[in-house]
Amino acid sequence: MGLQWGDVDFNGKFIVVRRCFTRGRVELTKTGKQRRVDMSDALIEVLSAHRKRLREDWLKEGKNQIPEWVFPNQEGNPLEYYNLKHRHFDKCLQKAGLRRIRFHDLRHTFASLLIQNGESLAYIKDQLGQSSIKMTVDVYGHIVRGANRQAVNRIHAENLQAVAAD
Repeated sequence: MGLQWGDVDFNGKFIVVRRCFTRGRVELTKTGKQRRVDMSDALIEVLSAHRKRLREDWLKEGKNQIPEWVFPNQEGNPLEYYNLKHRHFDKCLQKAGLRRIRFHDLRHTFASLLIQNGESLAYIKDQLGQSSIKMTVDVYGHIVRGANRQAVNRIHAENLQAVAAD
């Protein structure tokens, strides 16, 4: 919610997280540090289309420039969290047949999906902006352990195939 267009690098395919939205205020990140979060090609397309649509809407209203915020309200200011959550986010979850979750849970989903795709914990730590890999392991280690069992099963299956080939 604290994302501004100047934070989005379409060419470099990343977002710089400089601020967060806490208790109705835009603040520095919890650590006070900036971090880069990589964007997928699909996200780049969605944000580009959103920016184009925003520009068209603002031009129709006679405004010659889009707001600095990626997700502005009607006045061009950051969206109000509870308004967004109750009017849009919760309804999207309901329409998709998903249980109610917090915005913060999307962060955990992102990390979990990266782990399940085999990304390194060091990369995930950097994407989340965590100060230590220990924190990443403490929060997401249980997912890695499940992946490790699959690795052991693959070794066993590969050895059986090798023995069968001999």
